[in-house]
Amino acid sequence: MDIQIITDSSSDITGSVRQDLTVLPMKITFDDSEYLDGVNLTHKEFYEKLIESDSLPVTSQIPPYEFETAVRKALETRDCIIIITLSSKISGTWQNACIAAREFEEGRVYVVDSENATVGERALVEYALQLKDSGMDAASIAATLEKEKKNIRLIALLDTLEYLKKGGRISKTAALAGSVLSIKPVVGVVDGQVVMLGKARGSKQGNNLLAQHIKESGGIDFQKPYFLGYTGLSDSLMQKYITDSEALWKDHAESLPVATVGGTIGTHVGPGGIAVAYFAPSAKSGK
Repeated sequence: MDIQIITDSSSDITGSVRQDLTVLPMKITFDDSEYLDGVNLTHKEFYEKLIESDSLPVTSQIPPYEFETAVRKALETRDCIIIITLSSKISGTWQNACIAAREFEEGRVYVVDSENATVGERALVEYALQLKDSGMDAASIAATLEKEKKNIRLIALLDTLEYLKKGGRISKTAALAGSVLSIKPVVGVVDGQVVMLGKARGSKQGNNLLAQHIKESGGIDFQKPYFLGYTGLSDSLMQKYITDSEALWKDHAESLPVATVGGTIGTHVGPGGIAVAYFAPSAKSGK
């Protein structure tokens, strides 16, 4: 069985050379100029514009017809399609993919809500590719993803509350208090939604909080995909985190996969954030 995986650009997969993976771009609008995430707007260019801009850009979901077009093209050479999207509680993209899938014969197109974002969504896409490479059929892959996605943990340490304030996610008073006290919010994705996990004073305490949350989840399943991600133009905070957290990785990985977080999520969290996404071991996670 020949399978094509389709995802959206909020998974922050860039430069993929796999023919069996299609990444559809989300749209990002700065003032009156519309860009395609990762196509004519690189992650670097996005942050350059974000830092210069007085107002937040607007991100747009992928409409049903774009999914339908991508599926029709893929079905010219493939038997089945699996679409993996950004969390349905963050965007309407999953719903639009479901609308598109109804246009096709049952059993040809499977749509999976990742219940995640950025490198968390990417971990699920990479896992789908692993399962495909192992010879699993499309229906079994989709069923496995639905089960295993509950074990993905995405934990992030943000550098600033300014962009959450600009987007109306927190009050101006909370943002001001955070900047005065050098508060670094620790956020995660839980049941498809972004939630506050804690607040740290300074990046060192923030890194300790990340390590604590990883430990509490049962640790990292190194047999499945895991990713680190960062927002902004510099990876210096990411590199500091990797050094500070060496004990988590040193016995399991020679090098760590680091990705840049693009505009879909970067719009809301701003530069200077770092994220960790991984599968918690099933037995320990209780899922």
